[in-house]
Amino acid sequence: MLMHNPPHPGEVLRELCLEPLGISVTAAAEALGVSRKTLSAVLNGKAGISPEMAIRLSIAFDTSAESWLNQQSQYELWHAEQHRKELNVKRLVAA
Repeated sequence: MLMHNPPHPGEVLRELCLEPLGISVTAAAEALGVSRKTLSAVLNGKAGISPEMAIRLSIAFDTSAESWLNQQSQYELWHAEQHRKELNVKRLVAA
């Protein structure tokens, strides 16, 4: 079952991981081994969590990579579902 309008995983990362620890975007990017621009794009919802980023986050915050990818998947699926009626798809049935 889809969550109603799930938050972007970048929002979760900011609110539940970075802010409680008092970590700046610059310091977090350095610790994750990515550029500040890359992390900022994720935090601002301009980029998604890639499998590699999920692994980096799992190492840095002692979480599972799967949890980050699941959040990204739920976010993307919910937004795609908002356009379901616009898709021109016909149901296939056995002859």
